[in-house]
Amino acid sequence: MTNKCYGGACFLPKEKKLQIIPLGGLGEIGKNMTVVRYDDEILLIDAGLSFPDEEMLGIDLVIPDFTYLLENQDKIKAIVLTHGHEDHIGALPYVLKKINVPVYGTRLTLGILEGRLRENGVDSGMLHPVKQGDTIKAGLFSVNFIRVNHSIPDAVGLAITTPIGTIVHTGDFKLDYTPIDGKMTDFRRFSDLGNKGVLVMMADSTNAEREGHTPSESTVGSSFDKPFHNAQARIILATFSSNVHRIQQVINTAIRYKRKVAVLGRSMVNVVNISLQLGYINAPEGTIIDIDEINNYPPDQIVIITTGSQGEPMSALTRMSQSDYRKVSIVPGDTIIISATPIPGNEKLVSRTIDNLLKLGANVVYGRENGIHVSGHASQEELKLMHNLVRPKFFIPVHGEYRHLIKHAKLAQELGMPKSNIFIGENGQILEFTKNKGCVAGRVTSGRILIDGLGVGDVGNIVLRDRRQLSQDGIIIIVVTMDKEQGVVVAGPDIVSRGFVYVRESEELMDDVRNRVEEALAKCEDEGITEWSGLKSAMRDALGRFIFERTRRRPMILPIIMEI
Repeated sequence: MTNKCYGGACFLPKEKKLQIIPLGGLGEIGKNMTVVRYDDEILLIDAGLSFPDEEMLGIDLVIPDFTYLLENQDKIKAIVLTHGHEDHIGALPYVLKKINVPVYGTRLTLGILEGRLRENGVDSGMLHPVKQGDTIKAGLFSVNFIRVNHSIPDAVGLAITTPIGTIVHTGDFKLDYTPIDGKMTDFRRFSDLGNKGVLVMMADSTNAEREGHTPSESTVGSSFDKPFHNAQARIILATFSSNVHRIQQVINTAIRYKRKVAVLGRSMVNVVNISLQLGYINAPEGTIIDIDEINNYPPDQIVIITTGSQGEPMSALTRMSQSDYRKVSIVPGDTIIISATPIPGNEKLVSRTIDNLLKLGANVVYGRENGIHVSGHASQEELKLMHNLVRPKFFIPVHGEYRHLIKHAKLAQELGMPKSNIFIGENGQILEFTKNKGCVAGRVTSGRILIDGLGVGDVGNIVLRDRRQLSQDGIIIIVVTMDKEQGVVVAGPDIVSRGFVYVRESEELMDDVRNRVEEALAKCEDEGITEWSGLKSAMRDALGRFIFERTRRRPMILPIIMEI
């Protein structure tokens, strides 16, 4: 937005102020990371990742730019976590390699995080488990962990006490009146905070456009009955590995239909093992079997829980759909249940996987109309209830794309909050508050760090641009051998094409390309240009124009000069 805050700019008196600085999670889904700062002390809320879009060729993960944390690491008192989803904890292996501070989270959250840290060679000695309802002290800040419902157990909201007022951060939440584990959102705690007075509330905006209430997770369990009842052979169910309550319901349904359960996919196996150890998943002995044992039972006695609900290229279900998975092959009669809805941007991947499964003769159950998936985020009526319980002076919608933040802001206005007290923030903005006023007070470094294999941040916009160009139009390599002393061409130019044209079928074009390069080099010789940079520029310029005129393509042109 052009305004400094939703209701216009404002100026604060010269006194110590509370700063809230989102480094990720605003105007986007994922990459959640928020700094709370008072005087010279910092509390960090979450440190998540997001997954690359189609334009980020070769990129594995995206994390927030945490330069601000590195510059102020001596001021950071603690990191507090709301829950164990990757978009809230996935950046921590990279952050904790550089910054050594205590990390507080619930048992399942830290259990999942510990596995991620181990994979990245990061010590987990700074992890401190808390229970829902606990309060910890971190410098000037006091943090109370409030039980909320979400699509993963052990999720919490946060009540952060500061010297000038209380901040309430809802975390990702929904109001589930019949939760699988019987533990409802702690309405009373949110209400008590509202009665005492809340300075700022940050609230989940993911479903701010969705009217009504988000259905209870328990409705999914009953929806599994129909496909389980109709299945005549194996059932393969794909869902998010972190959706522990969903996995528990699959296990419960499998027990009712006298089926054994096998788990497939690295992340799924890790989360299920951690959840079994910590008691978040319960299954009678003998219910869960190793994937290698499935052939010891008739097909109609097997359920396989797997990853791949988003059509991820290397996931188990996607590879099964391509007949490229050693442990399990899809056979006619298999029932595939995709218990998830596609994340925006993944629709094509999911559709392709479904098509491939159908071609292999499987019966595929998918789509919201089958009731086999519900969201973990609050819809409008639940958001209204949260606002009415907490009744904050100032409001910052978080966790959502820009349209979600705008919709949530308008919802708060409809409930009576003054427009001037609502802040539509951007990543990197400093939102500054006193007891009575708030404003945008500047910016800090923010953005994204791209993870490519073991490389962290070594791929930027220039590299992505080159990858995009290579993927679209290919590359032409020109190899020229020159006499260093005389400055003349003694061999070449040799032309190598990759991803541009098939050379054997384009010999005439390749001959013309070679002639153009020779002409450009002859012109340089006439003009006395011997510097390599000048020669390369001349070859690129001459060839770039010529190729575009002939083919309307712009391949990358890479001149290589060898000297003798």
